[in-house]
Amino acid sequence: MSNSAIVGQTYTQNRSVSAIVNAAVSTTGRVFLSAIFLISGLSKMAAPATTIGYIQSVGLPFAQIGFAIAVLVEILGGLALIAGYRTRVGAAVRAVFAVATTLVFHNDLADQNQLFHFIKNIAMAGGLLQVVAFGAPHLSLDARRQ
Repeated sequence: MSNSAIVGQTYTQNRSVSAIVNAAVSTTGRVFLSAIFLISGLSKMAAPATTIGYIQSVGLPFAQIGFAIAVLVEILGGLALIAGYRTRVGAAVRAVFAVATTLVFHNDLADQNQLFHFIKNIAMAGGLLQVVAFGAPHLSLDARRQ
């Protein structure tokens, strides 16, 4: 076997390993990003009165509708992100949702707990914007549609 054939074979093997690693990392990232949305949505469903009361406490109208929208965005959106279904659009919606809820519910930055939630939500929005930019190229329903 010639040196160029060995180099070519090694390059192909390295690309295969790289593709497997990228697929695993990309999918794991989507699962990690989704976890907080799924847990938050399920928590809201477990205590709807508490969530609706919190929405009302900041002066937003139509708290029940806001509650329903939040649960849908968090649970269905979280599952869609894991599955890689319409990933870029869904990630954009959740990024806007994360920023909007941050500005409405976590804007008292003098309160250390609120500051933590503010920073966490902005970081999540940043991760979601990465998904908007790069999509779900591996192990996703979107990848199967192409």
